[in-house]
Amino acid sequence: MSARFDAIGMVVSDMAASVAFYRRLGFAFPEGAEEQGHVEAGLPGGLRLLLDTEEVVRSFHTGWEPPSGGGRTSLALRCDSPAEVDTLFAEMTDAGSGFELKPWDAVWGQRYAVLLDPDGNGVDLFAPLAVSGQ
Repeated sequence: MSARFDAIGMVVSDMAASVAFYRRLGFAFPEGAEEQGHVEAGLPGGLRLLLDTEEVVRSFHTGWEPPSGGGRTSLALRCDSPAEVDTLFAEMTDAGSGFELKPWDAVWGQRYAVLLDPDGNGVDLFAPLAVSGQ
């Protein structure tokens, strides 16, 4: 089989707001991306994050409608430390980002928080908790 995982695609209602949100999280979109209908940011490991406006999607899928109800997917971003989860969460919410869950120590051994992007998609921030004795 030659198919391989290459990119994560998301449909956005406001490209400028989405590019600004993801840039604050460290995604490197090209200059002028805010005014494009389709943009890509390279990710570590060779993957890409693709953003398309609703108008672009409707240009090839005329019956497309945005989903209703709660989100079913999220991006999960690993931070270097539990403190970075708290710091990044504070920076993002201070800049006006919405959130679903404030940082907490999860039973599965991670510091975890959930931001919301401009379209309400979850963006999880996590880092392993320090193991006792280390």
